[in-house]
Amino acid sequence: MPASRTSGLSRAARRRTLTAVAALPLLTLALTSCGYGSEKAESSDATEVAAGAEKIDGLDTVKIGYFPNLTHATALVGIQNGLFQKELGGTKVAGSTFNAGPSEIEALNADSIDIGFIGPSPSINGYTQTDGKSLRIIGGSASGGVKLVVNPKKIKTLDDVKGKRIATPQLGNTQDVAFLNWVAEKGWKVDAQSGKGDVSVVRTDNKITPDAYKAGSIDGAWVPEPTASKLVAEGAKVLLDESTLWPDEKFVITNIIVSQKFLKAHPAVVEAVLRGSVKTNAWINANEDEAKAAANKALEKLSGKALPAEVLDPAWKSLRFTDDPLAATLQSEADHAVAAGLLKKPDLNGIYDLGPLNKVLKEAGQPEVSDAGLGVK
Repeated sequence: MPASRTSGLSRAARRRTLTAVAALPLLTLALTSCGYGSEKAESSDATEVAAGAEKIDGLDTVKIGYFPNLTHATALVGIQNGLFQKELGGTKVAGSTFNAGPSEIEALNADSIDIGFIGPSPSINGYTQTDGKSLRIIGGSASGGVKLVVNPKKIKTLDDVKGKRIATPQLGNTQDVAFLNWVAEKGWKVDAQSGKGDVSVVRTDNKITPDAYKAGSIDGAWVPEPTASKLVAEGAKVLLDESTLWPDEKFVITNIIVSQKFLKAHPAVVEAVLRGSVKTNAWINANEDEAKAAANKALEKLSGKALPAEVLDPAWKSLRFTDDPLAATLQSEADHAVAAGLLKKPDLNGIYDLGPLNKVLKEAGQPEVSDAGLGVK
């Protein structure tokens, strides 16, 4: 594995898109790769608008979708702290939360939301399944936050994983594919569908993975945060951080997408949302403790329960908040999904439109970001 670090981008990537793209029966599953529960969406109240503020593009409301999860902290913090609303003036921000990718993509396609924070697999599927007509990726939000955590009494080294029972969130989900790819890199064999082989892959919903670990029915898990840190709080040990498998230790876990129809009709609103995102990420990165507390407060408001410090702190440290969508990692994911036979070669040309983001970044005195050749022409 160390010898293939440049292909590490690819290989590790394969994991994530293998997911998203894994054959039609897995497409729906892959779309849930960012989800942590049911697919039901819940609408939150529109944020308060300053009296006399002018609407952008004459638009009353911009509807933004996101998950009540730390990997979507840009949305959590930006909406709660009013950073998005400040940029949108008299155009109200109305947030809707989702627990799975399919429902957010469906909402975007149905015009129930205009802009969304979502993972790479749903982004790829949403684009390819509509022949490139539904969405564009317009920015990045987060990188990292996925770990292999294990029972230290049973697994002390990476080689010890062979013969053990390792949980992933779902068949064909981003982390499931990531683990299967890692297993293949180790030279071990596992049947992707059944999960049987040199390692037993046990598909387990993130909500019950900690209980499965406590009960001894799994020996470890390849999971996103905060599930990984919840397991550590139960006595598990971090054996591998997925970011170490990627060049520069960066890989996309959350993108910002927009309906193509909305982008065409309301470009100034899209720019304002991106400006809010850029300023939110800057604030998060400059104020770690306050940002972490703000994200947790938003989670408590949305879910009714805040994360305890022993879970929140390590989970937060493993995430990076970035405006860069890390487009090269998305392409690598798709390439490896194809190599694994889980996807017919997709045409991702035009999936990105980073023009609005790069305009905002230039205004802020920051360097432009790349679409890795996948930008709209």
